[in-house]
Amino acid sequence: MRQRLEQHISANSTGITVIELLAGHTRLSRQQLKTAMTNGAVWLETRHGIRRIRRAKKALQAGERLHLYYDSKIQSQQPAAARLVADEGDYSVWNKPAGMYSQGSRWGDHCSIVRWAEQHLEPGRTAYLVHRLDRAASGLILLAHNRQAARAFSSMFEQRLISKHYRALVEGDMSRLKLPFAINTPVQDKAAESVIIEADYNPDEQITRVIIDLKTGRKHQIRRHLTDAGHPLVGDRLYGTGNTSRDLQLKAVSLGFECPLTGVTRNYSLD
Repeated sequence: MRQRLEQHISANSTGITVIELLAGHTRLSRQQLKTAMTNGAVWLETRHGIRRIRRAKKALQAGERLHLYYDSKIQSQQPAAARLVADEGDYSVWNKPAGMYSQGSRWGDHCSIVRWAEQHLEPGRTAYLVHRLDRAASGLILLAHNRQAARAFSSMFEQRLISKHYRALVEGDMSRLKLPFAINTPVQDKAAESVIIEADYNPDEQITRVIIDLKTGRKHQIRRHLTDAGHPLVGDRLYGTGNTSRDLQLKAVSLGFECPLTGVTRNYSLD
């Protein structure tokens, strides 16, 4: 049976450890609590702010507050393996598998690309998310590893200075389009543009393989745009036609930019 628990516990005295305070106020075992901490479901609030806390034996100060967000279903999830494409020191590029989150929630972060990178990079580094990739999508995602790089790349994504291409399979025949073909339907009342630059139709399966130049980065933009165009993505359970025998056929296959830290032109691609 799924167990879901949210608790907010204040330390009444100095010196009590995180695990002692949690164990004294919940029915969860110490092992469950330690796993929840490792998985990013426990937060520490101090006068300096709030952050995840993973050290079970950290001593607390009186007045500090713990926030526990425990969901047994989330805790039982196992992340799929992401593959490191390039480690550039200040940033890295990964091939994120379908099913992996870009970032965590208050209920945990162990199934996110951010946490995966922090656990698997050598030497270990903090990871900062500078753009997103849908959980159901796969492919290239860039992470920064210091605040300077995070600010620089976030600004470049906002200014559309980074080239992003996606490969997708869509239902129906899009090969008759005059390419490049731009779709400019607003997404959530914001300007959005997706440009189809290649279209290869397979008449046997009645699907088209397309390459999309993503000009803006609205939530579910490609999925919305292709559905609006009458050619939903194969495997799209949210915006598609209900033909869900396959997983979502959407992959980020290339990133290109002039590195804001070195000025060197970088291009990363899959397949």
